[in-house]
Amino acid sequence: MQLTELTATSPIDGRYRKVTTPLSNYFSEYALIKYRVFVEVEYFIALSNAKLPQLKPLSSAKTKSLRSIVSNFSSKNAQEIKDIEKVTNHDVKAVEYFLKKEFDKIGLSKEKEFVHFGLTSQDINNTAVPLSIKHAVNEVVLPKIGEVVQKLSALKKAWLPVSMLAHTHGQPASPTKLGKEIAVFIERLEAQLQQLRKIDYCGKFGGATGNFNAHAVAYPATNWEKFATTFLNRNLQLKRLKYTTQIEHYDNMAALFDCLKRINTILLDLNKDFWQYISMGYFKQKINKNEVGSSAMPHKVNPIDFENSEGNLGIANALFEHLSAKLPVSRLQRDLTDSTVTRAIGVPFAHTLIAYESLLKGLGKIELNKPTIDADLEKNWVVVAEAIQTILRREGFPKPYEALKELTRSTTQISQKEIHQFVKSLAIKDSVRKELLSITPFNYTGIF
Repeated sequence: MQLTELTATSPIDGRYRKVTTPLSNYFSEYALIKYRVFVEVEYFIALSNAKLPQLKPLSSAKTKSLRSIVSNFSSKNAQEIKDIEKVTNHDVKAVEYFLKKEFDKIGLSKEKEFVHFGLTSQDINNTAVPLSIKHAVNEVVLPKIGEVVQKLSALKKAWLPVSMLAHTHGQPASPTKLGKEIAVFIERLEAQLQQLRKIDYCGKFGGATGNFNAHAVAYPATNWEKFATTFLNRNLQLKRLKYTTQIEHYDNMAALFDCLKRINTILLDLNKDFWQYISMGYFKQKINKNEVGSSAMPHKVNPIDFENSEGNLGIANALFEHLSAKLPVSRLQRDLTDSTVTRAIGVPFAHTLIAYESLLKGLGKIELNKPTIDADLEKNWVVVAEAIQTILRREGFPKPYEALKELTRSTTQISQKEIHQFVKSLAIKDSVRKELLSITPFNYTGIF
């Protein structure tokens, strides 16, 4: 059966293909192969400048030709490497053989044995994969989170004047400003984004067990540690881990996944709140006359975008959780489980991207239903009891909390009338009475 959006096993490559396509440049099989080719080419260029007796520095023309292998890399090239892999049964070795053929084409046949010189597969994988993640985060994920924050900031500004009944433990509580409640999520997101940007993208480069055994035995006079550090830090823009086994530690990669998980958790929390506000009637959703909300109930306009976002965030976080817990653990100097697991890194990123797009769609469809918000405030005058008893405390009134407790818990419905009658019955100064009578659920919203 031909692979299409209808036949794909995963919704990532099926139903949501249009949303997840940008991630193909970083997490597809083609992308992984291309990143490996890039690292191998840049390594050879750096090696040619290391003043090894048998390897002369490259001319600018040869350097340009080598880099054009990467810039012109096509799906046809990737398939050629996959065909070689069918023979070698080794993916990184297939890249090496492909490049040696390319070296023949550009007049570097004598130098081609320096392709993958002294390296193990993980020197390539543990630089190619972190690079792909770094680029995906910077070029796709962060801009999309930025769109979410920008949208929330616009809503915060628009809704800052709107007083709203708060709910703690699901019960009416001291009123707030709707814009302030949006600001809570913005602050949380910005704090995590600040942490995310501080996490280093690390790479490993040191041969079969991290000690440059092959490099050192071939060229003992060369400072291979300095070479590798410069190559990763400067050429690849990765932080080189100094002491490693055959693989990198994955600790920073785990930190990255955990940070993305926290960002997703914040947005999952936001989805739940907005879903609840829609349920309470505080928000309405813009209606598309051609859309159907329910197959049976014509009146329904369901909050499906927030639900879709919530579901995909849950899947993404479950996978990020596994990645961050599993990758830093490896038997002795290395087992293969990390290689197996890193091939799935694109999956939680894809579900994350789907979730962000759904959230943005949902946020773009909501409209404020101020009459319902105001009506909820009006029928909950009981919430000003906190303000009244606090001012009475200030004035030294005896047992003000207990007095308000008796009032608010003994009457079924507390309206403005009951509150004002209570205030007028108090033995207090007229100025304080006036102050208490000026308090309403609409203006008792704090200082935000």
